[in-house]
Amino acid sequence: MTANDNAGTNGLAMAVLNAIQNPVVMVDANGHIAFANWEAEAFFGASASHLARYRISTFIPFGSPLLSLIEQVRERRAPVNEYRVDLSSPRLGQEKLVDLYVAPVLSQPGNVVVVFQERSMADKIDRQLTHRAAARSVTGLASMLAHEIKNPLSGIRGAAQLLETAVTDEDRALTRLICDETDRIVSLVDRMEVFSDERPVDRQSINIHSVLDQVKAVAKAGFARNIRITESYDPSLPPVFANRDQLVQVFLNLVKNAAEAIGERSDGEIQLTTAYRPGIRLSVAGSREKISLPLEFCVHDNGPGVPSDLLPHLFDPFITTKTNGSGLGLALVAKIIGGHGGIVECDSQASRTTFRVLMPMSKETALDDAPLAKSTGTN
Repeated sequence: MTANDNAGTNGLAMAVLNAIQNPVVMVDANGHIAFANWEAEAFFGASASHLARYRISTFIPFGSPLLSLIEQVRERRAPVNEYRVDLSSPRLGQEKLVDLYVAPVLSQPGNVVVVFQERSMADKIDRQLTHRAAARSVTGLASMLAHEIKNPLSGIRGAAQLLETAVTDEDRALTRLICDETDRIVSLVDRMEVFSDERPVDRQSINIHSVLDQVKAVAKAGFARNIRITESYDPSLPPVFANRDQLVQVFLNLVKNAAEAIGERSDGEIQLTTAYRPGIRLSVAGSREKISLPLEFCVHDNGPGVPSDLLPHLFDPFITTKTNGSGLGLALVAKIIGGHGGIVECDSQASRTTFRVLMPMSKETALDDAPLAKSTGTN
């Protein structure tokens, strides 16, 4: 094999490793990082040339099990897997939970390859399946409520109206209260009935930026009139296969939640972003098919954030931080997005909350010939 052949082979290997969506590093016999792909550079927050100057122990927490795994692989010359390894540190950030695959490089004794699989997205997808199960529970509850509660309530309200004509003015306030409270319960049941609607929806190729423009216009005309709303869009994003009205409902809900979280802050800001993120795939129940979810739509706000104890249950029904909230808004968002084959998640910390929606693109449109969406802008 000639020098040019070797160079070509090495270049191809580099291209393949850089295409992998997981951080990959090669550690030499002295513990130095001999190679890092692009994802590894992002994971460690340093360039490959910078990483190569140091041992891997410099970048991971003291006493990390990763070091013993590397030694184990060197001794046994066989690959090992380790799950849910905590690499959290000031350098790498909080909640850095990863699965590790460590394998020997047989052609270079002492060298090992380490592949990091961040658990954050896997855990989010697991939680998303829980959200869908919770939504199905509400579906059954809504069907039962519609039959078992709404009918008796109409009788109670009718009786109160009849009593209203035969009682004193002082007692009439009580009959009015009965009517108002029954109306409030019926309104809540009506909201829950949305969950029991399993009819197929009309879907088509949708430009998500036109949806977000409509949501922004509604928000600026009403509940977010005093809040700055900015945009950062990927202008080449392909269409999403969805029901337009339901997407408007989803993002109107998310933007309204963001506005209510910001409150009266003078520096309140909501940012709408879109991006193409290849590599996220979701298993479909009952089949071996995996759906790609490359379209990412986010609503960011600089409000106080979601309490950490509430965050894992945010999309469960009846969970809310609002005084008069029903806790059905985000559960409905999860149901709609789940019905479209996507997932929705929330990352939150002080002054930075992000609701992230991942969805499949339209099957009718290939990425290469997708029409251009609205260009990036800030208003």
